[in-house]
Amino acid sequence: MRSIVHRLLSRPLRLPAMFGPKPQPGDPQIFRFNSEREEIITEVVRRTEEHFAADPKRLLYALNEAGHAEIRRLAGQGDAEADLALGSWRRLVKRLGKMSHEERSDSLRSISRVMVEDIAGNFDPRVYNLSARLIPGVLTAVMNPMGLPTQLLAGGFSQLDALISAEGPIDKLRRLAQIGTLVLVPTHSSNLDSVALGYVLLRANLPPVVYGAGRNLFSNPLISFFMHNLGAYRVDRRVSAAVYKEALKTYSCLMVERGYHSLFFPGGTRSRSGTIERRLKLGLAGTAVEAFSRNQTNGLHRPVFFVPATLNYALVLEAETLIEDHLKGAGQARYIIDDDEFSRIDRIYAFMTKLVTLRSALVVRFGDAMDPFCNPVDDEGRSIAPSGQPVDPGSYVRRRGVPSVDPARDAGYTRELGDAIARVYQRETVIIWTQLVAHVLYRYLVWSTPELDLFSRQRRRGEVAMPREQLVREVADARDRLLQAEAEGRVHVGPVLRSQSPERIVSEALSAWRDYHTKVVATEVGDDVLIEDPNLLLFYQNRLLPWAEELATEETLAAARSIVNQGGKA
Repeated sequence: MRSIVHRLLSRPLRLPAMFGPKPQPGDPQIFRFNSEREEIITEVVRRTEEHFAADPKRLLYALNEAGHAEIRRLAGQGDAEADLALGSWRRLVKRLGKMSHEERSDSLRSISRVMVEDIAGNFDPRVYNLSARLIPGVLTAVMNPMGLPTQLLAGGFSQLDALISAEGPIDKLRRLAQIGTLVLVPTHSSNLDSVALGYVLLRANLPPVVYGAGRNLFSNPLISFFMHNLGAYRVDRRVSAAVYKEALKTYSCLMVERGYHSLFFPGGTRSRSGTIERRLKLGLAGTAVEAFSRNQTNGLHRPVFFVPATLNYALVLEAETLIEDHLKGAGQARYIIDDDEFSRIDRIYAFMTKLVTLRSALVVRFGDAMDPFCNPVDDEGRSIAPSGQPVDPGSYVRRRGVPSVDPARDAGYTRELGDAIARVYQRETVIIWTQLVAHVLYRYLVWSTPELDLFSRQRRRGEVAMPREQLVREVADARDRLLQAEAEGRVHVGPVLRSQSPERIVSEALSAWRDYHTKVVATEVGDDVLIEDPNLLLFYQNRLLPWAEELATEETLAAARSIVNQGGKA
């Protein structure tokens, strides 16, 4: 029964017209995706074949590598579907040496076609319109069932607006979306990030985006249904074959070329340690630079605007698993975590139930847009050079006056773009009250145990207690220093930190942790706050690493420096 339900929900939905109008001329490009889907797939297959088949040796190597990679993967999968595919791959590997170049090209074409069919998304405007009506109500019902009738009578869902806020140049982004292609590049803390961003874009009247989602996220039938119908394309990180990676990269590039607003997480995976991402490789996001170059060579001068954004949570759904993975050093090896809190309905329910009690549970802050070459853009979408004068971004991809696609050159631009986005992340981060309280508590733990290294300190559970009065006092001092940094344009401070008393900030942080996390983070014992789980404190306080030293007093400066040093090694 479960497999039948999964198959039904995984199919594109066929809704009657009453659920929404057909695509109109002024609609975002994504509303026309289904009519272009076959053409897009065919073009991706053609380019993938062209990439490998021009050189017979390269073609042979690519097919052989794909065959052996898939045989290894499928042999470890151990199910009927894998066994069926295994036979095909084994037969291909055996026949490769006897095949002609044309036969190998045909095989590559067939293989890439299957891969791209699996990657390619789907978009149903009627599902989008339906979700626009239903999702706020569904989320409100899940988060606060008793409040649903009140929200319906009031004609809106203001509770979600209080929980999730959006900041930044949103009016400007709406204008830029009409001029060119937006490429959103946010920080990545949770598997809920794409859901939260989708809601924020919808509420802010910004266009929907296409985005790559790990295949593991499609295992939940309900979430998979919406992903299948709202523009997500599938990224199977288990598949290591170069042919697959080329097809995925080409699909991503082609979507930007065609003007589909896109979303990429340039850090690649969720931040295991809770820190703001600093070393960005961009990955698929780099295909947007290539897309700009390709359009220029084809005489299409559509701008591409990169839009950094930070997602700042009071609580992180998967915090316990992520920080444990980080401290074990498993983050690099275990790229896909399929057993975290996101995979468990009870943990999602507990998270949502607690989230509704918080003020400003999530702040999404958009940074200013930049072109693919790190130049800021004005309200009309013009690139502005360091001199302050407008500059033609197309000039960056011309050689002797002629636009060209140059992978080595574009890779250099992509690296520079990654550095620029990382700088924006730090500037546009919004510090949340749970992070500040965690930082002050963790700093006290470090101050109390100067002789210990990171891993020895993390084992000091329930042994160190900070006087509550001192905790409140140091939170007040650190908050004032953050407000000064905000006034200088170096960070942003969340509304709870700005508006509530230090006493209330401490109380709300302790309550937030206590009522969601399965592990006790810190607990009040008499006049003290006992540190119970240094791991979770480390995760939340890591967001403040760039400002740790300037938040310190003279007495706590050595502890703050120790925190910064251990963060640099992490």
